[in-house]
Amino acid sequence: MSGKDRYYNRAKQEGYRARSAYKLQQLDETAGLLGEGNTVVDLGAAPGGWLQVAAERVGERGTVVGVDRQRIDPLEDHETVEYVRGDLTDEDTVAEVVDRVGEADAVLSDMAPDMTGEYDLDHARSVHLVRQAATVARAVLAPGGDFAAKVFDGSDLAELEADLAADFEYVRQVRPDASRDSSSELYLVAKGFLTAPVREGDRREVEVVDTGSEGDGVAKVEGFTLFVSGVDEGETVRVRVDEVKPDYGFAQPVE
Repeated sequence: MSGKDRYYNRAKQEGYRARSAYKLQQLDETAGLLGEGNTVVDLGAAPGGWLQVAAERVGERGTVVGVDRQRIDPLEDHETVEYVRGDLTDEDTVAEVVDRVGEADAVLSDMAPDMTGEYDLDHARSVHLVRQAATVARAVLAPGGDFAAKVFDGSDLAELEADLAADFEYVRQVRPDASRDSSSELYLVAKGFLTAPVREGDRREVEVVDTGSEGDGVAKVEGFTLFVSGVDEGETVRVRVDEVKPDYGFAQPVE
C-alpha cells in the first residue's frame, strides 16, 4: 500500500479530516510545537485536520485559533477551537487574528499554493505564503514562541531560512514521514521567537547596572538583559553581542 493510501485510510479510520493530521503529529514529536495549555494559531486551517491534532495536544486549558478564507465546519469535540474566516492578504484579517489571540505560543501554516505544474513558479508561490504566515507569526508570537510552515524545496529556500533565522533562535528543516514520497514539500521549523532589541554581532555602548549570579555584569538595553563578561557594576563599556535568547543575551567588551 502506498504512503498516500496508508495515511488517507488511517485518517478515515481515526476520524481526522485530512491525512495531513499525521504530518503535524510528526512535526510536534520532532520539534515540540504543541504544549499542554498553549495558545496555537493554525493558518490555512481548512478542512481542520491540524486543528484536531492541535486541540488534542494543547488540551482543555489551551486555545487553538484556525484561520482560513474557506469556511471550516466547527469541531464538535473540541470547544477550545476558535475560527477566523478571512484572507491573510487582508490587513483586517490579520488584525482580527491579533485581536483574538493576543499572544500565541506557536503559529502553524500548512498553506500551499494552487499548483500550476511549473516547479519554479510553485516554489516561489509557496515561499510567498510562508512569508505571509511569518508576518502573522511576528505579530502574535510571545517571546520564545515557535513557527512552522510548509514550503516547497527550491532556489529561494536558503534566503527564506536566513530571513526567519534573524528573528528566531534557530531554524531547521523537517520532512515528516507522512509527506508523500514524491513530494518536494518540507517544513521550516523556527524555534524561540526573539523580541530583543539586539541581535548577534551588534555592538552597543552599555552601562553595567548589576552583577549576575555567575559574576557577569548585567546591562539593560531597552529593558532587555545582557550579561557582559569581565566587567564590574558601574562601568560603561562598548560590547559585542555574541548570543541572543528570547529573554536575555550574552556579550563581551570590545575596543
